[in-house]
Amino acid sequence: MKLSERADTATPVRMSRSARARQGAMLRTEDFAAWLAARGAAHAFRVDRIPFDELRGWSFERETGNLGHSSGRFFTVEGLRVETAADGPVTAWHQPVIRQPEVGILGILAKEFDGVLHFLMQAKMEPGNRNLLQLSPTVQATRSNYTKAHKGADVKYLEHFVRPDPERVLADALQSEHGSWFFRKSNRNMIVETRADVPLDDDFCWLTLGQIGELLLRDNVVNMDSRTVLACAPLDHDEAGALHSDTRLLSWFTGERARNRVRAECVPLAGVPGWTRGRMSIDHDEGRYFRVVAVSVQAGNREVTSWTQPLFEPVGAGVTAFLTRTIGGVGHLLMHARVEAGFVKPVELGPTVQYTPGNYAHLPAGERPPFLDLVLRADRSRIRYEALHSEEGGRFINAESRYLIVEATEEEAPLDPPPGYVWVTPGQLSGLVRHEHYVNVQARTLIACYHAMTAGAPVPAAD
Repeated sequence: MKLSERADTATPVRMSRSARARQGAMLRTEDFAAWLAARGAAHAFRVDRIPFDELRGWSFERETGNLGHSSGRFFTVEGLRVETAADGPVTAWHQPVIRQPEVGILGILAKEFDGVLHFLMQAKMEPGNRNLLQLSPTVQATRSNYTKAHKGADVKYLEHFVRPDPERVLADALQSEHGSWFFRKSNRNMIVETRADVPLDDDFCWLTLGQIGELLLRDNVVNMDSRTVLACAPLDHDEAGALHSDTRLLSWFTGERARNRVRAECVPLAGVPGWTRGRMSIDHDEGRYFRVVAVSVQAGNREVTSWTQPLFEPVGAGVTAFLTRTIGGVGHLLMHARVEAGFVKPVELGPTVQYTPGNYAHLPAGERPPFLDLVLRADRSRIRYEALHSEEGGRFINAESRYLIVEATEEEAPLDPPPGYVWVTPGQLSGLVRHEHYVNVQARTLIACYHAMTAGAPVPAAD
């Protein structure tokens, strides 16, 4: 066996040891809340709504109505026309969408302390976060940011991720962002280990996976970018079997991609049917889905300390859930082959439920999404995990979802589920996450939360 193969075999064991370590060598878990509060008090943060005509450097293009930055960098807000043959009551629509063709870096630096992997996390302000300051990856930057299109300060610790030593990469995959609001946006999700001394900036801290798992049990602490990277961590899954073999699962998924045809193309934002631009926002004519707004931001610890930008704001909180069952003595999760217009591929595996309930309140019972009402009515005794988490705070404001893992019965969620749904084990899902564009960002959050919920055994001594 080659040395690299031995290292690859060892990595899941090391990751799992870190996931079971609920205390770290650098910062005690019980001291984290005070540390985060101190970081918030050390800087001035402010976010104000502004009319579009007060945006600095942003404007609506005369001919297309697209909203873009004068540098031609960052992102644009454009129109999107969608036609799909996917299952559902709506098969064609128009909407605004964020177009950001560059690939960003979401990177977490890892280092061993006392024989246990720790991860360098950042207290970072994002203007759209519910409580502004949340725990983010070591590096969370678009290409425009780290090439300094904003003419700001350098991105800290970036050197570990731009050209990493291949022997030190623990996870690396291109992953989608929210396919309902981004058009074909991907980020490079990375975990890179170092053995060098790393100077510790005041806004950063070293935590074990187990400590981060404890924080995932709390509302609005660990941000979306951290959750998606953590979901890519290769853990050591001890599973006796699965309802479907890996080959059968991949064949099913390939079939879902083949049968769900989607045609999505960007069109001028001006005149997009069903949407109206006002002084303060762009809104859906029926008050559903989301709106586009503008904000002015002050943040003392960012590469640029003040700026303005557009943000997407959903109308209402979301509900995102796995239904779970024990099948043959092994835990399984019910996944949905989800079509989102902005995906690079037409389908990615999503949670059982991923909806904003208010958007479907007007529909008769037979047209409401499968399993949504089951999750909304779930008895407290059946809920295995529950927390509120913010979505991407750099592009969305007040985008918050209630994330749940709910135990179901055979009558509620049979072994032979409706078309478009499939039972997978957590190990199978984790394996798929390590490949690009298989599992959507909401499901990646939930698999990270599942690991946080289940990794409770004490950590063994290092070899």
